[in-house]
Amino acid sequence: MKPGRMVMLVLGTLAALLGLGLLAGAAGVGWLNFQQRDEGYFSTQSHRFDASSSAITTTGLDVMVTGRLPDVIPADTAGSILLRGSAATPGKGIFIGVAPQQDAARYLEGVKRSEIRELNLRPFRVDYNEVPGTRTPARPGAQDFWVASAEGTGTQELKWNILPGSWTLVVMNADATAPVSADLQAGVRSDLLWPLFLWLLIAGMVLLVIGVPLIVAGAMGLGRHGPPPHVPPGQHLPPGQHPAGQYPPGQYPGTPTAAPPAAAGVTGPLASSAVPGGGEGARQGGAGVPPGAGGPPGTPPASYPAPGYPASYPAPGYPAPGSAAGGGDGAPPPAVVVDQLENPRYPARLTGHVDPALSRWMWLVKWFLAIPHLIVLFFLWFALIVTTIVAWFAILFTARYPHSLFNFNVGVLRWSWRVSFYAFTAIGTDRYPPFTLARTDYPADFEVDYPDHLSRGLVLVKSWLLAIPHLLIVGVLAGTSRTWVAASDDDLAGAGSYSVGSAVSLLTLLAFIAGVILLFTGRYLRSLFDLLVGLNRWVYRVAAYVALMRDEYPPFRLDMGPVDPGGPPAASPQTTPRGPS
Repeated sequence: MKPGRMVMLVLGTLAALLGLGLLAGAAGVGWLNFQQRDEGYFSTQSHRFDASSSAITTTGLDVMVTGRLPDVIPADTAGSILLRGSAATPGKGIFIGVAPQQDAARYLEGVKRSEIRELNLRPFRVDYNEVPGTRTPARPGAQDFWVASAEGTGTQELKWNILPGSWTLVVMNADATAPVSADLQAGVRSDLLWPLFLWLLIAGMVLLVIGVPLIVAGAMGLGRHGPPPHVPPGQHLPPGQHPAGQYPPGQYPGTPTAAPPAAAGVTGPLASSAVPGGGEGARQGGAGVPPGAGGPPGTPPASYPAPGYPASYPAPGYPAPGSAAGGGDGAPPPAVVVDQLENPRYPARLTGHVDPALSRWMWLVKWFLAIPHLIVLFFLWFALIVTTIVAWFAILFTARYPHSLFNFNVGVLRWSWRVSFYAFTAIGTDRYPPFTLARTDYPADFEVDYPDHLSRGLVLVKSWLLAIPHLLIVGVLAGTSRTWVAASDDDLAGAGSYSVGSAVSLLTLLAFIAGVILLFTGRYLRSLFDLLVGLNRWVYRVAAYVALMRDEYPPFRLDMGPVDPGGPPAASPQTTPRGPS
């Protein structure tokens, strides 16, 4: 990968994420501002306050004591509070007032009062600090130091614009007698929400305008450079060289002249995906073992197709191992008539070959070792979402997926599958994944055929509406279950409290079971590995479809095993996409 393009993508992602955060904040602030229209307040429910003293007070409300509001903010718009209450005894008068802290302290000096020490709304509970005293205060309504007050029988309402300073809230009986018992409700509003909404909206849009082009430019650069790691059909190689996964006549993996990929440090996912026979030896000799490993060295596979694969495999038009068309000594296969009821080859192919010498314990720490990859994938997946949206518009107007963005998005899915295969949903190899979007000799690979044309109509509905059945299945396979319990009895503005419970995905659970078996037996259960690869194959086919890469609907079938039954693509050199760097 080119460092400059990756830096552009990272900077663009950071700018876009910050912009989205500001836009989310703008949406929240805008909703709050809408809710307090027509002089509305965000208020609590009414609660009973009882005290045996002559007054209920706060310990002190300090507002901008050590500073001041910016000059651009009018003091009367910073915010206001609402206090609404009535005496618990019908017909009895109540007094509610706000006063400077020093004036309130002089007025209540020597008077028995209850200072609110702690107040919880969920569940409602109030604790008082009882201040002793014997003096009977004068009627509160006769005092002139209150900055805001309300007095009378029935429900009284006080509205006060918050100003800098130290203030005290006081609730008393109108005749200053004890005890005090009142039903009180509080609320708050601010006229700063509207300018704050505008500021967040403009700043978020500016950051998005900066970030999205950086992401697209970086993704196009990463997807444009680098030669394809596979050889398109019809292209010839120099003498002595052979495409990945194809061997000279008479030489199969396991012979002295062609060592098994695993022994040479190459586990051969491309070998399996390039030639359908690449996975048949695995079926005979063990999950993920290259062809011929199950028999004597130099011996081609004994039968084809291997047990467990349909008779229609490989895909029509692709040679079986040992045939002349496949590089062997046999005769070319006869013409194949495609049955209309036969499962067709899907143009998104996932392969994964298990390491025959897996460590018993290393899977326990792979999640930690994969952290650098997870950090990179965070930026890559955010870029994939952005580039998919860009591709949506491109397909809608041109019926084509931008080639470089296609390569980039396939590379992100490939990178994700390699990391997942290594540490999370297959734990099939101890070989550390490479930091590249391109195809390599890593034992896990993913490839999608580049489409020459995509439907303008399907792009409007396939990624969200048509994909719903598959997304439900993928949610079961790879998603985590969550349980939400909400309660909104005592929160401001009816907001609720939520408790969340979650569980691991089915793929993670099965991989964990495979790891436990490996830990105690030293063997990777072949049938479980085939199942895990098949489930991942389903997930990644759906991911390619949702990312708008293909119009063909993903099949509802579980193709298990290390090699995708789809086999290699039957693409022309003009439609074979170049591999991203």
